[in-house]
Amino acid sequence: MKKILLTNDDGFDSKGLLVLKEALQDIAQVLVVAPASEKSACGHGLCLTKPLRFIKVDDDFYKLDDGSPTDCIYLALNAIYKDGQKPDLIISGINLGSNMGEDVTYSGTAAGAIEGVIQGIPSIAISQMLKDKNLSNDFDFALAKKVIREIVLKIFDKSFPLGERKFLNINVPQISIKDFKGYKIAQKGYRLYANNAHLNRDPRGNEYYWLGLQPLAWKEREGIISDFSATKQGYVSITPITINMTSYEDMDLVQKWLEC
Repeated sequence: MKKILLTNDDGFDSKGLLVLKEALQDIAQVLVVAPASEKSACGHGLCLTKPLRFIKVDDDFYKLDDGSPTDCIYLALNAIYKDGQKPDLIISGINLGSNMGEDVTYSGTAAGAIEGVIQGIPSIAISQMLKDKNLSNDFDFALAKKVIREIVLKIFDKSFPLGERKFLNINVPQISIKDFKGYKIAQKGYRLYANNAHLNRDPRGNEYYWLGLQPLAWKEREGIISDFSATKQGYVSITPITINMTSYEDMDLVQKWLEC
């Protein structure tokens, strides 16, 4: 039976993770290793300054105290899988909220998939767009479950479509299955950010900042289907992401600049 390793950045008890496990447990042997607490926007970081501990939640289900999604994948592959075994696929999600455009660089969800492909294992990051993530427990994730089952079955039946150090980033719009228009292979869009740092004072008068959520805004590019525009139109966006961030088109330019 195929093996799938799951993680997320919303924490081990997130409904998105639980429905992901539910959607796949009849087609693969599923192991869950997820953060003990929410690690949203933690990026691709490993914990190097304190010990990490597996806590068993259920059979083939662990939370990592107090690890990031990257820690979860790294340690699962090195401590739980034994005798040269490894999963056939790694899936990070289902994230509560989108991961589009430059949000991928902040995303702990994407980081789980990044660690997977660094370790040589086909990986997917999947996110569910939500107008209010605080209402996620009342959301049925029906379309996201349908999408991930279809993608995983296609991978197992055919093959993973990408080469080394590349992963699939999937974003599911907040629509019903009947309004689902299909899949759109889309570029990573240009996310627009504003300053959403709120200055407050604690009861002793000391200043502190609390970072708020950024509105979902992006820059349209003529002739380009981005993950933002695809999901807005009712499609599930699938974006192939490479973790090689070299700007090859600028190498000659920088060489000439250096020599002038």
